[in-house]
Amino acid sequence: MLSTDIHLALARQYHAAEQGREQVLAPSLQYPDITIEDAYAVQRAWIALKLAEGRVIKGHKIGLTSRAMQQSSQITEPDYGTLLDDMFFTDGSDIPAGRFIVPMVEVELAFILARRLEGPNVSLFDVLSATDYVIPAIEIIDARCHRIDPASKRPRKVFDTISDNAANAGIVLGGRPIKPLDVDLRWVSALLYRNGVIEETGVAAGVLNHPANGIAWLAKKFAPHGVALEPGQVILAGSFTRPVPARPGDTFHVDYGPMGNISCRFV
Repeated sequence: MLSTDIHLALARQYHAAEQGREQVLAPSLQYPDITIEDAYAVQRAWIALKLAEGRVIKGHKIGLTSRAMQQSSQITEPDYGTLLDDMFFTDGSDIPAGRFIVPMVEVELAFILARRLEGPNVSLFDVLSATDYVIPAIEIIDARCHRIDPASKRPRKVFDTISDNAANAGIVLGGRPIKPLDVDLRWVSALLYRNGVIEETGVAAGVLNHPANGIAWLAKKFAPHGVALEPGQVILAGSFTRPVPARPGDTFHVDYGPMGNISCRFV
């Protein structure tokens, strides 16, 4: 692995990029020997910087849950990041586009936990039992390092995305909260409109065959580190649409059918 000093230096680069709204060189171009373990170490160091500034952990996100996204990233499992208190926006709100660099939106389901999830044997059924309710969500993702390197034209790698807090930047919760057994969550679907035009559609089964499977996976990934998913935390289960760019002036409306709607506008 890379040294702790390098992990911290990369975390500071991401932090400065986010604050200054200017992308940095991807870590995998700076350190070609970077590993997945290094990437998560960078992510933890960056989150630690934010916590030291007063941010509060409100939950976690799971990314790269679809087969297509995993193949494009040349990995065989999802990734994860941390949700902080300043990432949450209310349904119907104006979202300042200038807060981000190159924002995009994705369609997801959020699980709000009622009980602790911990250990190496957490199952889908444990997740459903521990969940207070499930609610529609829009995730706002961003790229603090270049998605395509300007000089080499090489796309970023999964190490870069993981280091970048799994690209997480914001979340909007809305629509109708439901109990996890009230509907078949695999068949929850959504229509994503941008400025009145349907840009994407998707079904929640695209997330690891059931959106709760990602949360079970996350609990098991945290188990060796003695970390649990805590009551009250928001867990984003993973997108079931491709990301759609969010430009200043764009209005988004996501129709979840019986689970209601979410809207927001980038200003």
